[in-house]
Amino acid sequence: MDMNISAKTSSFITPREKKSILVASNLSHSFDYTLFENVDLEIKEGQSIAVLGISGSGKSTLLHILATLLKPQKGRVLYNKRYLYEQKSKDLLKIRRNDMGIIFQSHYLFKGFTVKENLEISSIIANKKLDNDLLKDLNIYENLEQNVADLSGGQQQRVSIARVMMKKPRLIFADEPTGNLDKQTADDVMDVMLSYILEHKAGLFIVTHDERVAARCDVAYRLKDKRLVPVIL
Repeated sequence: MDMNISAKTSSFITPREKKSILVASNLSHSFDYTLFENVDLEIKEGQSIAVLGISGSGKSTLLHILATLLKPQKGRVLYNKRYLYEQKSKDLLKIRRNDMGIIFQSHYLFKGFTVKENLEISSIIANKKLDNDLLKDLNIYENLEQNVADLSGGQQQRVSIARVMMKKPRLIFADEPTGNLDKQTADDVMDVMLSYILEHKAGLFIVTHDERVAARCDVAYRLKDKRLVPVIL
């Protein structure tokens, strides 16, 4: 499979300047049945990648492997000149905490806390200040003093996205990040994430059912018949 798909150019990073951030090779994994076999994938600076597929096809499993959450049954993941799953647990945790931002389908917010308190917990752990511009871009700045339990599902989703992006990660892994959002808000969230990776030379890996979201990424794949197949949307 030819993985050298040309990405869209940007005013921040030209294709020639893009360097590899993460390279996965020969990944295979199964649970009760084989999800995928011999998957190769590369994420470059300033690049966004989307993976489409039906439920149960292995999209989230692939994301978890790339994001240091699940060791593949076969294959390797190279990040920053180190094979991730050959690192000690404490070193892998450090990479995940400092370099990777993971947006889950479930929000995992502290329901007894305000929006601000949820974000402050993340900012303290990451040793970063609250980014008010980011909160305004995600349209949650006015909700800072609200309890997250009182927010809509879409607002909670945006808080979880803000919490991850507050870390200034090198790689963002997003599992259905726009699943609870209306079309306009989904577009706004994608604008924020795509602008971020270009400005910070970061990478974005999304799994989604939404072809509109996938079409906005530089490269799109479909996980089908145990293979990662490039698609044009």
